[in-house]
Amino acid sequence: MRITDIRERSIKLDVNIRNAAFSFDDMTTSIVAVKTDVVRAGAPVTGYAFNSTGRYACGGQMRDRLIPRLLRQDPETLLDNDGKNFDPDRFLKTMMFGEKPGGDMERSVAIGTMEVALWDAMAKIEDKPLHSLIAERYGDGSTPDRMFCYVGGGWYSPDETPASLKAEMQGYLDQGYTLVKAKVGGLPIDEDVRRIETILSILDGGHQLAVDANCGLSGARALAYAERLKPFDLRWFEEPVHPIDFDATSAFVEAYGNPVATGENLFSTQDLQNLLRYGGFRPGTDVINIDVPQSYGIGTCAASIAMAKTRGWLASSIIPHGGNQMSLACALGFAMGMCESYPNVFGVFSGYADDARVEDGYLPAPQMPGIGFESQNALFKLFKDLG
Repeated sequence: MRITDIRERSIKLDVNIRNAAFSFDDMTTSIVAVKTDVVRAGAPVTGYAFNSTGRYACGGQMRDRLIPRLLRQDPETLLDNDGKNFDPDRFLKTMMFGEKPGGDMERSVAIGTMEVALWDAMAKIEDKPLHSLIAERYGDGSTPDRMFCYVGGGWYSPDETPASLKAEMQGYLDQGYTLVKAKVGGLPIDEDVRRIETILSILDGGHQLAVDANCGLSGARALAYAERLKPFDLRWFEEPVHPIDFDATSAFVEAYGNPVATGENLFSTQDLQNLLRYGGFRPGTDVINIDVPQSYGIGTCAASIAMAKTRGWLASSIIPHGGNQMSLACALGFAMGMCESYPNVFGVFSGYADDARVEDGYLPAPQMPGIGFESQNALFKLFKDLG
């Protein structure tokens, strides 16, 4: 059993949206194929992944360092003790050889994307959905048959009107979602408040709406938002300030009082640990976000959850960032609280299986072996074109 090849390609996202911090006009992503010599259904098993959304393609690190390290390794050193499948911890250790501690984001996205692709291959080798394999490795082996899923929208658009904003959110409700999220911080605060009031006019209350500032607020401006938005009693306020400004995060948490979410722009267990040490986050109230492919992958996600549990957190207070099949598998396998969705926002990298439907806010658990990209025809064509 061995890895025969690892291929990557940079893909330009066909998207024209912005949030409080940046525009996605030039955004790219890396797609990866980890090819093995294991044959299932008459063909070699290949694992696939992409590096989520919001961070640019990372093929340079893969080509220059990571792929050569893996391919020159003795194949047996990448297998588990039984020699029946690959060992993701040994896979990670090989990629990290010669890497200096710190500066995680420079490599964590590339490493995590390749590690998730390996898990896709591992689950296919065992003929199991990835969420089942995760639950067996890190839990009691059981997974739910569905996962709650909220929808992210309310992106800033130059031609937006109150009517178009309501129509967008009503469209999500009509699709079966019961919790929506909108952007804040990219307009003067009075205009953002009007946008929130517009959305709330078609909802049953603040519990159906979360907001996201994408780390785009200064400490002082964040406190102004805390004061203005607190009375709405929203489901959560996401990423008010810079992700590693823990003083500003703590000040916001204290001033806002209601649930706060952050973490998708932290790229290691140590970074997340510092958030929980110094960011004022409250177990049972606040929400931790982890972007698994961007943060060294599934094994590191397991380590981060274990660390959080020692500080009083439950996996149900953690939500994976990304809105894709990878994040759905992690949400199910780790018994997280929910996952997210960005329908039609990031082109073929948006959403779930082509036939998946949200009912009363829930997505069904995929049953296809691996991550299930094969159920997304347009996206899987990109993976297949890697060869």
